[in-house]
Amino acid sequence: MAKSDDRCKQEPGAFTPVIDRARCEGKADCVVICPYDVFELGTVPAADRAALPFMAKVKGTLHGWKQAFAVNADACRACGLCVEACPEKAIKLARR
Repeated sequence: MAKSDDRCKQEPGAFTPVIDRARCEGKADCVVICPYDVFELGTVPAADRAALPFMAKVKGTLHGWKQAFAVNADACRACGLCVEACPEKAIKLARR
């Protein structure tokens, strides 16, 4: 755990971050802000790209298909820092 925040009061795994692939531009604000290392940048798999809308494909190509992935979603404590930090508003928290 790199940072802490008093808003992180949920038990780990009660919520999960959901990333909108059509919005995420891989700017990594969520990676930096998350106190529980839930996110990392990765490349959208080619198989997943076909389902994206045209403008998302354009953005993906421009950004080298780099996006955030919730690789450690079970550690999410629903503080909402990632939601606030995302400039594209691509992250929502969903109750499991």
